[in-house]
Amino acid sequence: MSEQATIEAKFQAEQKQVDIDHHTPTAGAMTNHVLSNRMIMNMKLHQIEWFVKGPNAESYKAVIGQTIFENYDWYEKIAEQLLDEGEIPSSTTDEYKEYTMLEEHGENKYLDADEMLQTVVDDFVTDNMFVTRAIKLAEKEGRPAFNKLLIDLYGWNNHQIRIYQALLGKTATEGLEDDEDDDDED
Repeated sequence: MSEQATIEAKFQAEQKQVDIDHHTPTAGAMTNHVLSNRMIMNMKLHQIEWFVKGPNAESYKAVIGQTIFENYDWYEKIAEQLLDEGEIPSSTTDEYKEYTMLEEHGENKYLDADEMLQTVVDDFVTDNMFVTRAIKLAEKEGRPAFNKLLIDLYGWNNHQIRIYQALLGKTATEGLEDDEDDDDED
């Protein structure tokens, strides 16, 4: 078998396993959604950092810049953990776009500052749906290191929600309680 045929065979086997994992969710597959969310979230945060306007724009940019820095660190940690657990982290733009549940829009650069900040809160809430599902799957699969990382990420996500909610003049969970109740019913 030629080297090219071996590479193609490995990739086809990987894609077959990915398809199986996404139809019968595993902690690894769910965490790849979380990894993809991290990548798309960073692009969205950059969009806000570059286009936010208004009297508080410079202070918002400082907060967003810190979130980008920390989010990128989480991206690295999650990818390393996936590799440590024998999983294959998503590594292409096409995979990130396929597995993320966060939505990008070019027109978002024209939103007012509060609307932009609300998209950040919404993205962290959406990400937490995947993080909590990955935590449950990691528990079920007996993967404690995976589980610990995901629990720490859940705490960081909640901290980010509180920060951005405060910038919007809200408490940590104000306006989010209904969403949490909906998740509990699942």
